[in-house]
Amino acid sequence: MSASTDIPVRVAKVTQVADRIKRFRFERLDGRPLPFFSGGAHVVVSMTDEGLLRRNAYSLMSPPSDPSGYEISVLKVEESRGGSLFMHGKVREGDALTISQPVNLFAPDWRGRKHILIAGGIGITPFLAMMAQFARASIPFELHYAMRSRSYGAYWRELMEQYGEHRVKVYFNDENSMIPVGVILANRPLGTHLYVCGPSPMIDGILTAGREAGWPKENLHFERFLAPPPGKPFIAELIRSGMSVPVGEHQSLLEAIEAAGIDAPFMCRGGACGQCETSVDTCEGTLLHNDIYLSDEEKASSRKIMICVSRFKGKRLSLDL
Repeated sequence: MSASTDIPVRVAKVTQVADRIKRFRFERLDGRPLPFFSGGAHVVVSMTDEGLLRRNAYSLMSPPSDPSGYEISVLKVEESRGGSLFMHGKVREGDALTISQPVNLFAPDWRGRKHILIAGGIGITPFLAMMAQFARASIPFELHYAMRSRSYGAYWRELMEQYGEHRVKVYFNDENSMIPVGVILANRPLGTHLYVCGPSPMIDGILTAGREAGWPKENLHFERFLAPPPGKPFIAELIRSGMSVPVGEHQSLLEAIEAAGIDAPFMCRGGACGQCETSVDTCEGTLLHNDIYLSDEEKASSRKIMICVSRFKGKRLSLDL
């Protein structure tokens, strides 16, 4: 994927759905239907914020059967790099934005006989589209959804009304209710698949518990988007382009390369998919890997870097770009 595949859209509606969570509906500027997608897909939203281009990935939560518009939900994070603050503070109904084609790195395994969904906080968003698809196809599923509190949680009331309390279980931290992970993992029919999306500690804990409970690796699915962390500015030399690109303190390598006018490949922009994997020509220093895609051996070799989330500390870095 690259910026050349972006779709111009209009912000058709903005809705405050919970404390710090807004829902945004996008429709094509030309009025045509948007591309079809499947549950678990995401789009990358491009935002121009005071001359700085930001691109953030958000899960699609609208029904996959309805191509008239896409909907996403955005959690306002004060300590973020600015994307969520821009969406909450500056995006209004009627504004024009661009979004990428939908990409799915978290698709359900349709061979599964039953699907267990575990969500934490804003991690509920990919499951909304999944559940609509499961229900439409009469495929068994159940959702376990943990939130900070009733006011901070989004969509839980609607989901319980739509799918019933037998399929939607909710848990609130401030009420000391917790997802019974051990019970869920122990009581599963043959062919059950489990999906988890939420904070990284939650994902890691559930995946570890699943493996320890004997679940096959291929039956455990997860999604997490990692934001590029800040760091000291550095210069990246691009060998094929013949350019030296400065990377700012709050800028990812990918963003700096894009700002220099180079159309680098990307898909998730969160260190998970491998699309932006780039060969390192020279590394006089340390690569600060922040992705979950490269193996420990690949990271130790200093020959590859995921430019969407990783950084560099040292004297010289040159890339095969």
